[in-house]
Amino acid sequence: MTSHIDAGAELDPVHPVPLPVPPARPRGLSQAEVAERLARGEVNDVPVRSSRSLADILRANVLTRFNAIIGVLWLIMLFVAPIQDSLFGFVILANTGIGILQEWRAKQTLDSLAVIGESRPTVRRDDTAVEIATSEIVLDDVIEVGPGDKIAVDGVCVEADGLEIDESLLTGEADPVVKRPGDQVMSGSFVVAGGGAFQAARVGREAYAARLAEEASRFTLVHSELRTGISTILKYVTWMMVPTAVGLVISQLVVKNSDLKDSVARTVGGIVPMVPEGLVLLTSVAFAIGVIRLGRKQCLVQELPAIEGLARVDTVCLDKTGTLTEGGMDVTELRTLDGHDESYVRRVLGALGESDPRPNASLQAIIDACPASEEWRCVESLPFSSARKYSGASFSEGNGESSTWLLGAPDVLLPAGAPA
Repeated sequence: MTSHIDAGAELDPVHPVPLPVPPARPRGLSQAEVAERLARGEVNDVPVRSSRSLADILRANVLTRFNAIIGVLWLIMLFVAPIQDSLFGFVILANTGIGILQEWRAKQTLDSLAVIGESRPTVRRDDTAVEIATSEIVLDDVIEVGPGDKIAVDGVCVEADGLEIDESLLTGEADPVVKRPGDQVMSGSFVVAGGGAFQAARVGREAYAARLAEEASRFTLVHSELRTGISTILKYVTWMMVPTAVGLVISQLVVKNSDLKDSVARTVGGIVPMVPEGLVLLTSVAFAIGVIRLGRKQCLVQELPAIEGLARVDTVCLDKTGTLTEGGMDVTELRTLDGHDESYVRRVLGALGESDPRPNASLQAIIDACPASEEWRCVESLPFSSARKYSGASFSEGNGESSTWLLGAPDVLLPAGAPA
């Protein structure tokens, strides 16, 4: 939204904008009360899983059909033959190591990004506002919020200064919801206008967003036709190995009169070539090379088969909002109405920016372009609301004069049909 100021739009004293009387400010919990709730386990201890756990990575790369077949044959060979006859088993270590190493590196990168991007809500402790991690919020904490802040836990609104919350992720309704003291706020929503504070009523796994995330979060492996094809080959090879092994053992024991150990070793030596070890290892190496090349292009791959999936893509759909652009604005020009002094209007704009402790993107652009004057002092303020489409403030200008100004859309502040 483009913000405009009407340089002659002082409030009509006959119809002033009613400013609500703020209620008593909640002081927040004391350190003793926080420690008591921590001891009871009433803390927002929802584990944040930005990636697979190490156990899941090990399980996915170790417990495979290929490793089972070669692993069994390798163990048998270690018991009945010299170590040099068991070198084929090291293919397992190479193949498994490539997958584990790459996915572990991807996990570390994702976890570090999650820590960097983690929001730090502002809570009141002993009547002092402090920033803490989301996992350190306890029951009954008073949490301050402003434009763009996420609601981390469920709670009840205790302060509202034009507070509007977007609950579209929870309800599907795109219209912001005005919150007043006593109204319920839900985790998973975020503030779009105004400011305020709420008291945490449900934390941890009891919060609404945590329950939704727990029900919806399921990790699905990337479908790989190469791995599926190799798995199918290994399945048929497994069935063919059983009669082949029986025939080889019988031929070694009966026809050639070999002892049991020598017969088993020769049998394993005849079965191992049936397993396409080179194909499996070559596939993993090809995937790993692709991961390295993508890494040089600043692309993170969580699973090796994702390379194959990317190679099969023929259409890419992009949403540029917030990815190719920045969520900020710049003031490029100031046009005054009715010949008002531009320097005075800039002082007004600077004072309006100083009056809002949580400016939105439009007001932040005005703050950057018009610094505040030390002589102007804010007496009262009305925060911006998308329902009103304007904000306002009353000032003492330092020379004994006072004035009240509105900042908002011209179609709202100016009369219908105005030339501006």
